[in-house]
Amino acid sequence: MKASRIAAAGAVAGVAVLAVSTPCFAHVTVQPEGEAAKGGYAVVGFKVPNERDNASTTKVEVTFPTDHPLASVMPQPVEGWDIEVSKAKLDKPLEMHGEKINEAVSKVTWTAKGDGIEPGFFQKFPVSVGSLPEDADELVFKALQTYSNKEVVRWIEVPQEGQEEPDNPAPVLALSEASDDGHSHGASDDDRADDAAEAENAAAETSAASDEGDSGGTDTTARVLGVVGIVVGAAGVAYGVLAGRRRTTV
Repeated sequence: MKASRIAAAGAVAGVAVLAVSTPCFAHVTVQPEGEAAKGGYAVVGFKVPNERDNASTTKVEVTFPTDHPLASVMPQPVEGWDIEVSKAKLDKPLEMHGEKINEAVSKVTWTAKGDGIEPGFFQKFPVSVGSLPEDADELVFKALQTYSNKEVVRWIEVPQEGQEEPDNPAPVLALSEASDDGHSHGASDDDRADDAAEAENAAAETSAASDEGDSGGTDTTARVLGVVGIVVGAAGVAYGVLAGRRRTTV
């Protein structure tokens, strides 16, 4: 009896610890494809999971930060979804490629044409953004998730360092430091140049190998033809000798 009670108590304690330590993975989040470096451009994906088992997600609204407005925001088409881009005037104009910009994207809305994100699934919504601020370590995007039963979940609570994660945290994009040359795309350009050089060298090696192969094939053919010629010549000489002997005998 005592042993069984101890085992039961241990099981209950284990379940309690598991319940407390198990995180909630069904948040709306934002992650870059590659890196999101300060001062550069990036493609980020808003990942929206369906938390309900009796309704589908039919609309997703993402509000862009106003403290660090982004001059360029271009969503990628997503099959089965309509996309609406809303802009707002800026209190302080931005400068992009030598031109002043008086407005920036304030919100992007995805509306499902059909069933949307069904229970047990998630959907990614890619967006190209830039240029990213150089004086910030992160960008906070607030999102609204609307279900087919008209329920709206507001992912707008800003996580605070040193505190527990809120129930409905807003998507946060962490920004990395720019490269040494001050351009986040410099490394990518170098990689492309290295790839091009490697491709060129590989092509040259392939061509050289092909030339050697052709030369080797030609030499082999010449040798074979030479041997055949010698054999044929020897056969001709032998035939001539035999023919002479036959005439002498006759």
